[in-house]
Amino acid sequence: MTEVIDGNAVAEDVRGDLEDGIETLADAGVRPGLATVLMSDDPASETYVSMKQRDCEEVGIEGIHVELDADAPAEDLYDTVADLNADPEVHGILVQMPLPDHVEDREVLRAIDPEKDVDGFHPENVGRLVAGEPRYRPCTPHGIQKLLDATGVETEGKDVTIVGRSNIVGKPLANLFFRKAHDGNATVTVCHSRTTDLEAKTRCADVVVAAAGVPEMIDGSMLTEETVVIDVGINRVDADNEKGYELVGDVDFESAKEKASAITPVPGGVGPMTRAMLLYNTVKAAGRQEGVAVDLP
Repeated sequence: MTEVIDGNAVAEDVRGDLEDGIETLADAGVRPGLATVLMSDDPASETYVSMKQRDCEEVGIEGIHVELDADAPAEDLYDTVADLNADPEVHGILVQMPLPDHVEDREVLRAIDPEKDVDGFHPENVGRLVAGEPRYRPCTPHGIQKLLDATGVETEGKDVTIVGRSNIVGKPLANLFFRKAHDGNATVTVCHSRTTDLEAKTRCADVVVAAAGVPEMIDGSMLTEETVVIDVGINRVDADNEKGYELVGDVDFESAKEKASAITPVPGGVGPMTRAMLLYNTVKAAGRQEGVAVDLP
């Protein structure tokens, strides 16, 4: 029978594992601080930021939230980031994406102090990841590793196929999977929109990570009975219900569930892990910046 991996349960375990670290910091007079910056009128972004702030409150992290008008000059955002960089009570900074068209995403990421870049997207942190010495593992890729570990899936010597080559998931995850580490040492294939015969790549994989942003592009016929499927996609598609839409992943869940050995649902799979690992990185950042030894699993 296919195992449905409960991301909410694993995320709760991660949050529980942070308690000792937060207590250690408290004993040293430190409370981890995470600043979220929103420069958007997008309801989904507003909801996501509010969820992150609620997560902070629940585990004992100080949440600082800054909202800027979506039409404000880009300089206002850069000034905000500079102020947060200089604030000793802020240990992590997250600028919610997407940003307005007149603001360059890459320039904003470069403006964040790498020590406070708890998303792991600053070029310096990307370079450290590629070199095999990550300062902070990007939240979604790290969350995927935690899900596999909780499911008892070892990646050493295994074939992993990642469908999607984004800077947020595909690229960093590939680097984490093949690094020399207990949760790495895999042989990794990265597929994308120009890949030919995608099914041949997914059917030979022990683990398939779907992160292309294409609704239900992978179905059960593209998998084997031994495949573990991690579905990163969150896509809104039309539906005949009260909302007029439903959320689906990059995997056709029903057909894949009939074939794969284990699979994450959408929602309730990778999403909760991304938020949990943001808390993890914030606690780690606080320990680094304050010189407090924090033990995180």
